[in-house]
Amino acid sequence: MTTRKSGNLPRSLTCSGCGGQSGAAIRKVTSPPRDSVTGSHFVFTACRFRPLRRHVRMRTDLTYSLKSTRFDENYRPAENTRTTTNFANLARGSRREENLRNTFKMIDNRFNALAHWDNPGNDRYSVELEIISAEISIGDNKSAEAFPLIEILKPTILDRKNGQRIEGIAGNNFSSYVRDYDFSILLPQHNDGRSSFSAPAHFGDLHGNLFRFFLKSPAYKETFKKLPVICLSVSSSKTYQRTENTHPVLGVEYRQDAFSATDLYFEKMGLQVRYFMPPNSVAPLAFYFTGDLLSDYSCLELIGTISTMETFQRIYRPEIYNANSIAGKTYQPSLKHQDYSLTQIAYDRDERSRLAIEQGQRARDTFIEPYREILEKWSSQYSA
Repeated sequence: MTTRKSGNLPRSLTCSGCGGQSGAAIRKVTSPPRDSVTGSHFVFTACRFRPLRRHVRMRTDLTYSLKSTRFDENYRPAENTRTTTNFANLARGSRREENLRNTFKMIDNRFNALAHWDNPGNDRYSVELEIISAEISIGDNKSAEAFPLIEILKPTILDRKNGQRIEGIAGNNFSSYVRDYDFSILLPQHNDGRSSFSAPAHFGDLHGNLFRFFLKSPAYKETFKKLPVICLSVSSSKTYQRTENTHPVLGVEYRQDAFSATDLYFEKMGLQVRYFMPPNSVAPLAFYFTGDLLSDYSCLELIGTISTMETFQRIYRPEIYNANSIAGKTYQPSLKHQDYSLTQIAYDRDERSRLAIEQGQRARDTFIEPYREILEKWSSQYSA
């Protein structure tokens, strides 16, 4: 067995495996440097009382834990929340309560418009939202070193007619510190001074593997019954073609010839994408999912995702989703489009872009760099 060299080694060490019964039992020892993951560990190369594996457990496994926060008009972003998320941005400033009330009213109105059957007053349903924060720990330190990696939304649908609470689809909005790092820090650094744009080798691999691992984790499986659906804006750099395929809730399907950078990035997360423009919408949405989007979820579950995320997009990207004209057979979204209406909800889009850089730096400084060696080794083994 090879041993790692280290600095000033102690002259004598006690074997934790044999209780220090015989100094002759220990032939060689190294002491790996102390770090925030492994702490101080002694590695014994030979002991006649117990095999090596009993002496040392260099814990570098990854563990997810979940935290849930009610998202309503009283919501205030937690200190460690990823503040570029749509919901955190809405919940700041002097108009925060009005912003949130109007947002939830828009979600409820859109839900009832889509779920119009047995709903003559357009008021049968209401949507409650929870912010789910997925924190990741490395090794034995399960709390102090937990990093808030991902935030998603979990809707619950209230059926006032039947007095039922129906669990919606997890996902919807998707926020990730590592994604901020990849797109706001790593990608610009890689292309600085280059004549043509490109992505670095293995771009998105770590993030994709962390997300796949999240879906397989006990934390996810014990909390959610179904796999997530993430619903985002279509890309302003791509052109979409309307098809003849129509779903009663998702609406008319669009397709494109080439995937966007986001599509390719999410593909590494194990997600495929389809584009649908729901009834009475003005632009298609991008739905990222595993499995079968049309068969795995009920109509009400899909409406919960559409009503939530279309509302956010109308606020965040009114040029596309609150436009005064409807997407045609051939459609290229544009944030320079001028014929659109503003909602009555204040939203700071410039601040959102700036904070993405700051949070990418935070991911680099507190997660990527301190654990780079561990994360790269874990990711390569997870991909194998």
